[in-house]
Amino acid sequence: MGGVESHCEEILPRIKRDNPNLQISVLCRAPYVESGDRSYRGISLISLPSPRSQSLEAIVATFIATLYAWIRGTDVLHIHGIGPALLTPLARVLGLKVVVTHHGADYERAKWGLMAKLILRIGERSGLIWAHRVIAISPSLAAHLKQIFPSQAHKVTYIPNGAPQLPSSGVDAAETLAQLGLRPKGYVLAVARLVPEKGLHDLIRAFRASAPADGSVLAIAGDADHDSDYVRELRSHASDRVLFLSFQPRPVLKCLYENCSVFVMPSYHEGLPIAALEAASCAAPMLLSDIAANRDVGLSEDCYFPVGDTDRLACLLAEGHQARTADAHLVKRRFDWETSARSTATLYHSLASSPDTARHLGRSTSRSLK
Repeated sequence: MGGVESHCEEILPRIKRDNPNLQISVLCRAPYVESGDRSYRGISLISLPSPRSQSLEAIVATFIATLYAWIRGTDVLHIHGIGPALLTPLARVLGLKVVVTHHGADYERAKWGLMAKLILRIGERSGLIWAHRVIAISPSLAAHLKQIFPSQAHKVTYIPNGAPQLPSSGVDAAETLAQLGLRPKGYVLAVARLVPEKGLHDLIRAFRASAPADGSVLAIAGDADHDSDYVRELRSHASDRVLFLSFQPRPVLKCLYENCSVFVMPSYHEGLPIAALEAASCAAPMLLSDIAANRDVGLSEDCYFPVGDTDRLACLLAEGHQARTADAHLVKRRFDWETSARSTATLYHSLASSPDTARHLGRSTSRSLK
């Protein structure tokens, strides 16, 4: 569904492949996955109870997952996200060795109120102080953490998300696009969850102002964790020119990236955006807001626009986009899942008490792995 799930799906099977002695489990939230325990490419998927509540879901799920990891005798608990990192002190008190991956400053997200933002900041601090190691997924984030927590800077390691190699799985592009109401190079594409910080409201406004005369449509692939006024407001703009495609499987996403006229990410907040890396790996023309995390992708200057500037975005949408095509080979070299998997495995082994014997690693995600 989101960046954490995509991150785990990409990196964990690679770690398992190269380290068959490691026993790796993903602790999933039961409401989001099929019932019963399963496995995926050597990774155990353990369903644990969890409420469906925007305010309580992450913290309750992580509490249950931490107790489960302790009972199972887990050697290393890997917590994803600064919300769940609030439970890092509990994991340490229970004697677990803890890795926290900081996927971005979630307290900058517009959907959270003042109390939730305060709790997220406390979670960030708890992770930095109590975790044995902290992974930052972008260079700007790693530098920021070292600056604001200089006493904990030695714990912070930059291990980026990678540029995924999306599967084709025999998808026929023309047929797939036709089923979605699209034509090749006849649509602007956004891939994101329907939450305020993704800036999709800006994109819809800019797309309408650009008044494309070629019949282009705006296609938005993604959905929301929970219904909200914002989601309903976004969906009220659905028309024959603004299409909401909901979630799409990876082969269909590959088809969408490869055939769009331009991929747009107007986000106000990101960690290191996997959707942008996916689009770049498919050599899509790209327009991204100029926030630090998007600039970390390393595209040419004309691929960026001032965040929130719908007038500028509208002007750019009205132009041709061929010159903004991403260099897929360069992006894949800079953001390589294989390298990230090796770095993460090295970090696990450095924490495990006996790295030469079979170990069990628990992974508590900030949302469930699907």
